[in-house]
Amino acid sequence: MQQEIIPAVGCTEPIAVSLCTARATEVLGEIPDKVDVYLSTNILKNAMGVGIPGTGMNGLLIAIALGATRGKSEKGLELLDNLSPLELDQGKRFIRDKIININIKENISEKLYIEVQCTKKGNKSIAIISGSHTSFSLIELNGTKLYENSESAKQEINNKAQLTFSKIYQYATESPIEELDFILEAAKMNKKAAEKSNYGHFGHNVSKNIKGETGQRIFGDNLHSRMVSATAGACDVRMAGAMVPVMSNSGSGNQGIAATLPVLTFAENIGASEDQLIRALILSNLSMIYIKQHIGRLSALCGCVVASTGSSCGITYLMGGNYDQITYSAKNMIANITGMICDGAKPSCALKIASGVSTATLSALMAIEDEVVTSQEGIIDQDIDQSIRNLALIGNNGMAETDKIVLDILINK
Repeated sequence: MQQEIIPAVGCTEPIAVSLCTARATEVLGEIPDKVDVYLSTNILKNAMGVGIPGTGMNGLLIAIALGATRGKSEKGLELLDNLSPLELDQGKRFIRDKIININIKENISEKLYIEVQCTKKGNKSIAIISGSHTSFSLIELNGTKLYENSESAKQEINNKAQLTFSKIYQYATESPIEELDFILEAAKMNKKAAEKSNYGHFGHNVSKNIKGETGQRIFGDNLHSRMVSATAGACDVRMAGAMVPVMSNSGSGNQGIAATLPVLTFAENIGASEDQLIRALILSNLSMIYIKQHIGRLSALCGCVVASTGSSCGITYLMGGNYDQITYSAKNMIANITGMICDGAKPSCALKIASGVSTATLSALMAIEDEVVTSQEGIIDQDIDQSIRNLALIGNNGMAETDKIVLDILINK
């Protein structure tokens, strides 16, 4: 969890490209006069239409330009924090020079792959991120390898075998509370992002519409509407490119938001104790990490399906649910919104997050009443771990062609 739950400013895909560019520039030793970027299709899809913090601009060009002109790779996914007007102007000039070339990396199996080549005065540096948003697998200068890590993928595979749903539940509910209370920082950070949505117009204003006069006539002002509006609000702010950090999970800020804010809002509204909140947040976030280990960092399946499944487990726990009922909530989620496509990171992600939170609440409500989709129905198995593997099989194999079609539509429209 300490590795997977980290702060991020801006959508993690374009920021990871900016990070990779910053490192390649630092290795080169000066601002390049040519930047060639090679990306997996999933990175390209998630970086095309999202706002870049502090710029008022969308997409990869400004993210790459700022990585090259500003640097600061040591800050990880927060490298664009506190961007100055002068630095933004430098980035815009870099774009106007038309020296950035963006390409799809062909013939790779890795869904998260970023390669940046920077050249100047006959010198050439290469930086490659693969597997996770901050994991450098190669750094090279003029053909000399300065760093190479080919073992990270093997280690990730080895780590996957260690988790089961029952282990997650046991860890979240029985571990010493002081071992878990770091998760409160994630809730606090993401709540601040949600609150910012009250002061301005961000994206499609999903949160404001829910809380507005017409929205309250339709949805009311109740626990459910507050959970949806808070979570969608943080997404509104983040996807619009506001300079607001959020605590990400498994490389995604939206997933971190969707795994924390529904649980936090529910806990606050029912008067749960701090210990109960901590354990519910751990259960939610760790459930999400477990499912993502099966699906991978990026896929054709919208990440809010996974994150809201985690939050449904956390909500069920706060309702007083036992282990069986918590597995019911996860099964209800998998039976309901599996198949929601990812068509890139963008402001309308807040709509999908709103759907995920609403479904999470319904799934938890059914679970606490011992209502569960059975193994006689659809993709659900009697075993919760197998149900999760079925979800991953659809997200990875079943939706592979969907991913290609979505990207083709995005590129050619």
